Amino acid sequence: MAEELQIVVEKAEPNRLTLRLRGEDHTLLNLVLDELNRDKHVAFAAYRQEHPLTDEYVLTVVTDGGESALEALKAAVARAKTVFEKLLEEWREKAMS
Repeated sequence: MAEELQIVVEKAEPNRLTLRLRGEDHTLLNLVLDELNRDKHVAFAAYRQEHPLTDEYVLTVVTDGGESALEALKAAVARAKTVFEKLLEEWREKAMS
């Protein structure tokens, strides 16, 4: 059984957000990071794995002030969710035909 996602806010400022995540991996983080980097107000977005033998990651989002880092992250997660929903819909359509 997969470990439950745990998120700890390490730094929360209007234009900078740093989160420590446990229970996810590169798959989800790469998708969210890709969506963050599509945002014109995101100046920097990256994550790092704390150690290769752990599932602990640190995600950092910095914006230019056009929107808060939290708003940028929420929007990126919403877009990522839409991607997953579209993939699921396409998969179901192909499975039914």
